[in-house]
Amino acid sequence: MKKLQYILMTLAISSLGSIVNAQLKGNQGYSGSAIPSSSAFLDASVTNVVNNANYGKGMIYPRADLSVMVLSNQGGLYNTSNNPNRFDGMIVYNTAASGTAASGSTQGTLSKGFWYYDNTSATPTGGTWRPFTPAPSKENILTTETVTNRMVNNAQIYGIKGTFTTTAGSTAVNIAPPAGMTSMYGITIYKTTGTGNKVVYARDLYSYDATTGAAVTGSPSMSVVYPVDTYDYVLEYLK
Repeated sequence: MKKLQYILMTLAISSLGSIVNAQLKGNQGYSGSAIPSSSAFLDASVTNVVNNANYGKGMIYPRADLSVMVLSNQGGLYNTSNNPNRFDGMIVYNTAASGTAASGSTQGTLSKGFWYYDNTSATPTGGTWRPFTPAPSKENILTTETVTNRMVNNAQIYGIKGTFTTTAGSTAVNIAPPAGMTSMYGITIYKTTGTGNKVVYARDLYSYDATTGAAVTGSPSMSVVYPVDTYDYVLEYLK
């Protein structure tokens, strides 16, 4: 019985290999030698289902809860020699509605939908899970480093909230640079408490010293003058 099972398994694997090598079209036959020469390893297009063009078919991607899914290297057997991409480009339909990925880092927080694994590191778990489309949610930038929902040139934008106090008639402010900041992406200075109007005062910087935090807001021709008070700011930056 075991021998028969082994033979059947061998035949099944052999048949599967033939199908892959032949690059069959899904639910359709093929003719000629064009398909094996195609760049597509599988063509699953369907134009007619049970003689009714109104019926259609779609592919159901693997579903996974990324908050618990572990990228296994099978005890070291699945390594750089037989897995040179280290899962780079893996696509799943994530079912977790919150949290972060169990393996690798996470762009923002998990949400239901399609996610792909972006890994240019030397280890299988050194990549980042990224959503195909960022979840439509409002950003809540805190007084600690916050990962925003935005990127620029494939670099993550971070945000942090803080306050500063000015003296009367001051144009200079001090905005402490966050740890690891390499460049500033943007800033918004506003006021929600204290005296005077509760307004946005500035969105531009004329100058900023990333070492000392000394900043002058406004343009080269017109700096912003702050009445004495305490102001809030949201700083967005790259690392």
